[in-house]
Amino acid sequence: MSTEVPGRSSRVRRMLRGPRPEVVPALVGRACAVVGLLDIAAGVFPRFRHSRMHALAEVLPGSFGPFAAALSLSAGVLLLLLAHGLKRRKRRAWRAAVALLPAGAAAQFVYRHSTVGLIISLALLAPLLIHRKEFAALPDPRSRWRALANLILMSAGSLALGMVIVSVHPHRMVGNPSLADRLTHVVYGLFGFEGPVDYQGNASWTVAFSLGALGWLTAVTTIYLAFRPEHPAARLTEEDEAQLRALLHKHGSRDSLGHFALRRDKAVVFSPSGKAAVTYRVVSGVMLASGDPIGDVEAWPGAIERFMDEAKAHSWTPAVVGCSETGGEVWTRETGLDALELGDEAVVDVADFSLAGRAMRNVRQMVKRIERAGYETRVRRIHDLGEAELERIRRAAEDWRGTDTERGFSMALGRIGDPSDGDCLIATAHKQDDEPGPYGDLKAILHFVPWGTDGASLELMRRDRSADPGMNELLIVATLQAAPKLGIKQVSLNFAMFRSALARGEKIGAGPVLRAWRGLLVFLSRWFQIESLYKFNAKFQPRWEPRFLVYRASGDLARIGLAIMQAEGFVNVALPLPRFLRRRRTVERPCAHAVAERDVRAA
Repeated sequence: MSTEVPGRSSRVRRMLRGPRPEVVPALVGRACAVVGLLDIAAGVFPRFRHSRMHALAEVLPGSFGPFAAALSLSAGVLLLLLAHGLKRRKRRAWRAAVALLPAGAAAQFVYRHSTVGLIISLALLAPLLIHRKEFAALPDPRSRWRALANLILMSAGSLALGMVIVSVHPHRMVGNPSLADRLTHVVYGLFGFEGPVDYQGNASWTVAFSLGALGWLTAVTTIYLAFRPEHPAARLTEEDEAQLRALLHKHGSRDSLGHFALRRDKAVVFSPSGKAAVTYRVVSGVMLASGDPIGDVEAWPGAIERFMDEAKAHSWTPAVVGCSETGGEVWTRETGLDALELGDEAVVDVADFSLAGRAMRNVRQMVKRIERAGYETRVRRIHDLGEAELERIRRAAEDWRGTDTERGFSMALGRIGDPSDGDCLIATAHKQDDEPGPYGDLKAILHFVPWGTDGASLELMRRDRSADPGMNELLIVATLQAAPKLGIKQVSLNFAMFRSALARGEKIGAGPVLRAWRGLLVFLSRWFQIESLYKFNAKFQPRWEPRFLVYRASGDLARIGLAIMQAEGFVNVALPLPRFLRRRRTVERPCAHAVAERDVRAA
């Protein structure tokens, strides 16, 4: 399907192309990393300190050398930490670098007596001052989890670098201390105590001050991150959600993923007219939108412009995951971004669905077998369920989750049974047992969100692990058979990543490159269930709707991919709460869309 969008002038299009990597910040960031490495080398390696001005060391105070070594080491580590922020034009990184470079330059000159080191540091300081207006990006959303991450990473880095510092003075080391003694000396030194390794001359002071500086850096940066004011990711306000629901009421039939814009861990930007919106979440510096913009397609460019302006203001990397072909065309035309096909969404037209025929034999046999085993199904709207039953369904969905971490972002709503989601569908499977479990006769759950006024989109699949395989097939068939009574004409099932490659790669005549690509996808399916979801979807004879990833540059793909995996819950950078602390929550965390259960694997 193609939709015409009003054209834009070339000037506006160039503006909307957004935060392309600026040359000056990128070069300054790389140079900052190089200077940081030079400062670290100057503070660690004895051979790095020789210079023509070595004779001046004799007139300097004897204890000044070790202090300068620690200062050089500290400045180098901090500059390495700031390099990424400078590449992203962060104002706070610029301020810290402007303060640190003179300190590093002084340490280079005093400790190494190096004019070259002094010139290099000051040469980096000059473009920072000249191009200070380039470094104006606002801070990222942040939380105090970063303090814990900093403590772990800095501690590991300090141990590794400390082992180097302890070992680079072999000729001044007393005796031949073991690896355990050296590691003990590093740990003691990080806390400011003397360890079991002894040195001759000033080397002992140099090692002690350097290790103390690393420990000081670890403590100070962790304390700063722990006590600085939080800038949490934006959330949908009640007003934002009400405005989005009004847009979905008018234009929700356009995109099956539209209702997922109502996740409350997303932020939103509206077009100037208020007739369109883009929802997003910031993950590891990536401004990640999902699905198509919400609202009138004629107003999409205005919402996209606001999205790109926000990305530029914070120096975030813009990306869109799971947009339709129409959405991909608008995004690429309005912003100059590129698009990559990710896979296909399985959509079943209710009027065409039937269990008859050879193609549906496996599904038909499985459903009949499960029904003979005594299972029955119920398909209802959320507003038709009582609060007690809803609470039971919520708790069952939480306990039946296959992983400790909730998964889902682009095709997940993150809650079940919210009063504002009364039009959502719940399909449940029931079986009376001799010894009922904690959830009575409830054995499996499927949750669907509205797709306009006459569609539904699958959001969650959960089942009791003791139930018979085939629960998902049973409930999908029950939903499709009950759909006409509920006024539903089309149902969106799971998203099959790289479906076309899997389908074409197994056909006769497929080339070696396509077969190799398919083989890699099959291998990765051991962890990400790529092939199993494709085969599960294909059982229901759907039509396939392509979905795309919109990105700025090929160099951003690795970072965007990691951000998507974090958002979807496949990579967890924070420590989750123990399950017993989360079990009785009344609001669902972001839940899984199309989590492949055991019966999907069995299929």
